[in-house]
Amino acid sequence: MLKPLGDSSILIQLGDEINPALNQRVHALSRLLQTITTIIETIPAYCTVLVHYDPLVTTYNQIKKLIEEKISLLDDATHRPSRRLEIPVLYGGASGLDFESVATALALSPSELIRLHSEREYTVYMMGFTPGFPYLGILNEKLTMPRMSTPRTRVPAGSVAIAGSQTGIYPVDSPGGWHILGHTPLKLFDPTSETPFLFAPGDIVKFIPDHGQ
Repeated sequence: MLKPLGDSSILIQLGDEINPALNQRVHALSRLLQTITTIIETIPAYCTVLVHYDPLVTTYNQIKKLIEEKISLLDDATHRPSRRLEIPVLYGGASGLDFESVATALALSPSELIRLHSEREYTVYMMGFTPGFPYLGILNEKLTMPRMSTPRTRVPAGSVAIAGSQTGIYPVDSPGGWHILGHTPLKLFDPTSETPFLFAPGDIVKFIPDHGQ
């Protein structure tokens, strides 16, 4: 489904749920659309792609036709092979500011909380809200928690956190309202590098508990 947003954007909705196969199509379409010279930017999310174009250069109907042509080209050949990344995490203590409160709220022992968070592999569904922040899903339903009612003004870079049915890692010091379970020493964002982001949509992420705890 294509929907105009204002006079310079189109929202493409490929579905209405969060799942890896649908998200792969979203990012495959985003890559295809980036070959259209009259498109300024594409912003992929869980099941949508937002397209920005210059209305002084092209019309909505022209862009709509080009988008529909790209959608017709979507198939398995357009999907980028997934990378698998292992992320070391030190859970709890000073590294996990909310670890104990989350365990208490979910009626889990510390070891159960670590196991439930680290035992499964997660898909990077999209990137944001700060450069390099990966939205990872889906959490075990036993770990589902709402965001904090009062966000922190500063969350340290490398903080591994959960909110809703997602988990993520803060790439830089920033405000944030997710519950912090631990910390990774890996650098997620390096603006001086040719490849500044550690993660890309479609990557598979496995958290590895620090065995020194």
